[in-house]
Amino acid sequence: MQKIPLLLCSLIALASSRAEEAKSNPPVILDEMGVKNLGIETVEAEETDFEETVFALGRIEVLPGKKGVVSSRVSGRAQSIIALPDMKCDEGDELVWIESRQPGDPPPVVRLDAPLSGIISKVNVAVGQPVDPGDSLVEIYDLTTVEAAASVPEHLAGKLTKGMKAHIRIAAFPEEVFEAELAHLGAEGDPASGTLEAAFHLQNPDLKLRPGMRAEFSIVVSKREGVMSVPRATLQGDPAGRFVYVKDYDLPNAFVKIPVEVGQMNNERVEILSGMRPGDEVVTRGAYSLAFAGKGSVSLKEALDAAHGHPHNEDGTEMTKEQQASQHSHGTNHGHDDHNDAFSAPLTKVFAATTIVLLVLLLLSTLKKGSTQFPANKEAR
Repeated sequence: MQKIPLLLCSLIALASSRAEEAKSNPPVILDEMGVKNLGIETVEAEETDFEETVFALGRIEVLPGKKGVVSSRVSGRAQSIIALPDMKCDEGDELVWIESRQPGDPPPVVRLDAPLSGIISKVNVAVGQPVDPGDSLVEIYDLTTVEAAASVPEHLAGKLTKGMKAHIRIAAFPEEVFEAELAHLGAEGDPASGTLEAAFHLQNPDLKLRPGMRAEFSIVVSKREGVMSVPRATLQGDPAGRFVYVKDYDLPNAFVKIPVEVGQMNNERVEILSGMRPGDEVVTRGAYSLAFAGKGSVSLKEALDAAHGHPHNEDGTEMTKEQQASQHSHGTNHGHDDHNDAFSAPLTKVFAATTIVLLVLLLLSTLKKGSTQFPANKEAR
């Protein structure tokens, strides 16, 4: 019989602790201008496929076998240069004319053609410049397909196998994500950096990807279904205290700070183990600024009054009829209003606590009375 009062006390304590937590962590309430100035954007939390990834840095390189060099078979001097940097050429196009050192009047002239189709990356010769057979005069790259080479730390390279997919971001095109499969791993590691090369082939029909461009790689090593996750930009705080801001279900332009337990992270999303549920609108852009916005530009009372159509106290509780009448009778006397608001909130709490205690005592008395009367009735029969 004693379990029922204990359960009631536990429920009362739980409700009280949640109320105190909500009071100590009020929502940040903004007006329309505040939302625009902070650039607030939200997304809906959802259960999706979550990818475990290996992150690495690298660069765009010329695909092996797709680089050509123009050189002269004879010694002489450059007579005419047609080649220009970044000029497209087809295999067999004339690029350089070399005047031979062999005697003649005029001396023999040798035409140098493009050994492959592509774009000219370097022109290392000028008109009148002496040339020898060992000189690299013009370099040509075929960039229709390029190699994205990632430098993967050795302790992570063991997770990689040929054919794994990667999401590749190029610094020059931050809004675009390139997809490719792992073509091959390096034959040897780099002892200086402690990395191993992982090469991906990217189609490049518009030739916008150029050798030397920086790239970021997220190589997918596994995938799990039905995982609650949010964009990484939503996550705030330090590793010991992670939290997000969630849009309030009731109040417009109000955002609630929610502590969360996080799991794995990849380059785009973070796994949420507890603290959120599907459908929560979590703040992505502007979440960092909200942490320094204080209570916002609109008071809790103003927001609740506008949302519900009836007056509230400063702490968010609804005004009683007596409080409304008192506020109305005092008119614009702010000193009395502040005193009544400060006094009425504690009084309401005391009254509520007293009522709960009386209910518990009444329940205990009823249970005790029932337990003592039952044997007497049994003997009378």
